[in-house]
Amino acid sequence: MVTAGGVRVVDEEMADVPADGKTMGEIVMRGNAVMTGYYLDPEATAEPFCGGWFHSGDLGVMYPDGYIELRDRAKDVVVSGGENISTVEVEQALMSHPCVLEAAVVGAPDETWGERPKAYVVPHVGSSAARLGGQPGRRAAGGRGGLAGHRAGVHEPSGRRAGRGERPEDAS
Repeated sequence: MVTAGGVRVVDEEMADVPADGKTMGEIVMRGNAVMTGYYLDPEATAEPFCGGWFHSGDLGVMYPDGYIELRDRAKDVVVSGGENISTVEVEQALMSHPCVLEAAVVGAPDETWGERPKAYVVPHVGSSAARLGGQPGRRAAGGRGGLAGHRAGVHEPSGRRAGRGERPEDAS
């Protein structure tokens, strides 16, 4: 018989986050369906089982009805000025723009904020950087694609841009 233990969404102090569908935290779980540890490696087991719960490394929100929505991986979050920014959320906003074929968001060092999201965008064939307005994060889905201002930061690289079929690192 399969039974389950608990699943929670918690903050850094292991307190449950509000079940409001907005407050993000780490998803932790325990029960007989969760691994007991890494085989013959107690040191590797100690960290993910801190506090008696298995720390999945997944970030999500909990809704009032108990539904949990996965939002990102903890290692993929950009911390900018103390604010946690989900790279997946920014990528989804960028991808909602009709001219964007692919988008990847990473953390980039910033003197003021510590880190800022930096987007790498591949436009659809036939679209142009001018149609993207040079700022796809601000243009996506009307305005910022539903993103707060600190999540929609745009970085304009200096120097010549890569042409079609040319790798960006070859365009210097």
